[in-house]
Amino acid sequence: MKAEVTTLDNKAAGNIELAEEVFGVKPRRDILHRVVTWQLAKRRGGNHAVKERNAVRGSGAKIWAQKGTGRARHSSNKAPQFRGGGVAHGPRVHDHVHKLTKKVRALGMRSALSAKQAEGKLVILEAAALEEAKTKTLTAKMAVLGWGDVLIIDGGDLDQNLVRAAGNLKDVQVMASAGANVYDILRRETLVLTKSAVEVLEARLK
Repeated sequence: MKAEVTTLDNKAAGNIELAEEVFGVKPRRDILHRVVTWQLAKRRGGNHAVKERNAVRGSGAKIWAQKGTGRARHSSNKAPQFRGGGVAHGPRVHDHVHKLTKKVRALGMRSALSAKQAEGKLVILEAAALEEAKTKTLTAKMAVLGWGDVLIIDGGDLDQNLVRAAGNLKDVQVMASAGANVYDILRRETLVLTKSAVEVLEARLK
């Protein structure tokens, strides 16, 4: 399929042929859900925990006699029903990471790219570079292009002027193609790929 190429100055720069097997597949919502869940699970710290009965400070001695007191039978004041006792069935430190096959991850990327293409939210850029690292300049160019919440992916080394200019804008994210992922593509309204990024992603996903 053909797609128009533009510049940051909103000028036409020809066309590019996009691979059907990467940008033209039918998006799989179930696969997208699995990949996003897998990504977010990797980010979870899993370090939330409470003090259980064995971790609470205190004596392990029997607090009163088993019989003859008229009260219920207890062995330790570290039991959960006592004030200052351990928490029963609380969260423990554990790893949330789970495995996902390479084929599923690749299909998720193809589905995300194809979804943006089908929605008309995919823009192909000649090059992602600015002459000066000024947020005002980038904001003006984005206003002309009609970009709001946008993710810009470049195939080679990132232009540092663009990175610095976008650093002050919460709705603009710039990344290299090596870091391209399903979650960031889906959470941004517009996806902008440079021509070099298209080549890298096609070589990676074909």
